[in-house]
Amino acid sequence: MKEMYVDPGARRFLAAEKAGRKIDVEIKSFVSHSEMRDFEQAIGQYIAYRDVLRKIEPGRDLYLAISEEIYEDLFEEPIGQLIVKNHGIRLIIFNQITEKIVRWIP
Repeated sequence: MKEMYVDPGARRFLAAEKAGRKIDVEIKSFVSHSEMRDFEQAIGQYIAYRDVLRKIEPGRDLYLAISEEIYEDLFEEPIGQLIVKNHGIRLIIFNQITEKIVRWIP
């Protein structure tokens, strides 16, 4: 069986608490020439990390943190909404300038 090595130091990742629940937050930057490619990669990584996290720390929830701009450009589109809903992806949307959270989903 292959092992997945998740190295929080290798990406923008943090652990926190929300309403008494332990959460992990992966902060994604969409910086390549293709936002759709970044979207696909972010969703795939999120699902893989979430599944591993459920096995090793079942009490933690994983959130994907993205900027408002990326949320509006990709995640509010019908394909984005479909994928978020079907895969139960938890999102934190933040303002890139103020670096403040503007929305939690769900």
